[in-house]
Amino acid sequence: MKKGKRYVEASKLFDRNEVFELEEAVSLVKKSATAKFDETIEAHLRLGVDGRHADQQVRGAVVLPHGTGKTVKVLVFAKGNKVDEALAAGADYAGGEELVPKIQNDGWLDFDVVVATPDMMGVVGRLGRVLGPKGLMPNPKAGTVTMDVKKAIDDIKAGKIEYRLDKANIIHVPIGKASFTEEQLSDNFQTLIDAIIKAKPAAAKGQYLKSVVIASTMGPGVKLNVAKY
Repeated sequence: MKKGKRYVEASKLFDRNEVFELEEAVSLVKKSATAKFDETIEAHLRLGVDGRHADQQVRGAVVLPHGTGKTVKVLVFAKGNKVDEALAAGADYAGGEELVPKIQNDGWLDFDVVVATPDMMGVVGRLGRVLGPKGLMPNPKAGTVTMDVKKAIDDIKAGKIEYRLDKANIIHVPIGKASFTEEQLSDNFQTLIDAIIKAKPAAAKGQYLKSVVIASTMGPGVKLNVAKY
């Protein structure tokens, strides 16, 4: 795959095989984010677990202290006064059964996170085929299946992110924008890594954090020194 001129220039800033401490890595990632838009900074963590086994799954959610820099649209599945509660708390959309055909048949997906009250999971389950592959299914572990819809919405709007393993046992999550200060990005990363270390499954053997790379949307990845974690 041919790399763009910007990417090639940014790659000259550092040796791609070298590992860096967090402060230096964040500084390099910010320097290499030269696109005309505010690039997202992402962390990619390769874990020494096998996600095919239920007892080695790593999944959860964490509120980043400085948010992600992205405006997140929240859809809440609820009934009765919980719908009004959700809208009052700042949900972008809230409703019940009537939303199913809109998503299933009309392909409506104008939201980033789905929250559901437990009594609505039977309804939401019918949307598994649509929401599942997009990582939008509500999940108790991520705090998105709850009766406390106000808290769920507050956390999401404040910068709560979900993390989960992909098929290659890698976690990909945003930790902010290129316009964030180095301190904000470092704080967010530290909060994320603490949560992931805390979520280490008891069944995980050997080295847990195999590699950690941070990168901007259009820039090259910078490897972090994982020894200290």
